[in-house]
Amino acid sequence: MGGARPKAVIEDHDALWIAKFNRPDDRWNTTRVEHAMLRLARECGISVAESRVETVGGKDVLLIKRFDREKAEAGYLRARMISGLTLLRADEAAELRNRWSYVLLVEELRRVSAEPKKDARELFRRMCFNAMISNIDDHPRNHAVIAKDEHWKLSPAYDLTPAPVVAQDRRDLAMESGDLGRYANAKNLLSQHARFLLEKPDAEAILRDMTLKVGKWYDVVRAAGVSGRDAETIRGAFLYPGFFSRWTDASPRPASMEPSTFTVSTDT
Repeated sequence: MGGARPKAVIEDHDALWIAKFNRPDDRWNTTRVEHAMLRLARECGISVAESRVETVGGKDVLLIKRFDREKAEAGYLRARMISGLTLLRADEAAELRNRWSYVLLVEELRRVSAEPKKDARELFRRMCFNAMISNIDDHPRNHAVIAKDEHWKLSPAYDLTPAPVVAQDRRDLAMESGDLGRYANAKNLLSQHARFLLEKPDAEAILRDMTLKVGKWYDVVRAAGVSGRDAETIRGAFLYPGFFSRWTDASPRPASMEPSTFTVSTDT
């Protein structure tokens, strides 16, 4: 398997799984944290890949079930699947990333999906989730569409990783998410709600609900076996103060305030 992190494909329980391993230079147990993010995303109403953590030779290994393969008598059936990079007709070169955009991606998704409204709303949730956990590795290859029959749909979510970066006022996603470019900010996420086939009140309601659920990240990661020390290390990734800037009358959000105390306002 390609990618920056060590991984392998294994067969277990009549299915193929991607095994992902920790690296010696990791600042936290990335396998358990990624497993926890998949759980947290599911709590937020996002369709995610099936995962579990196994301990092998005293080391944690994250197993993610391949959703593009299905066991058959003669072996494995392979589903058609293309990445968001292909769907966008984009490129990975730094100077050719002008099409790295959730807004453009949802337009392409609506064009090919058998259920455009459902998939557009799902992509909106994923965009918001990535902003809320500071997943700045949300490049187009980490999105995909899949067809197990003649119909295309958004694949389950995968590669969801928090990044506790230092900046508190502004963090950027890998892809443009609204009128303010790549700014991982609630106002920006809401700015193009219509392209995701969402009325403004619906988009605001989704964002409020997800904010409350992501606000409980600590309980989720600890339940997934993440140590208290690792949980503290990644704390800064979640709902950073700049996320709320210009969304509410409190800018940035005081650390003592819970998301439930906020009223959405997208006025300038």
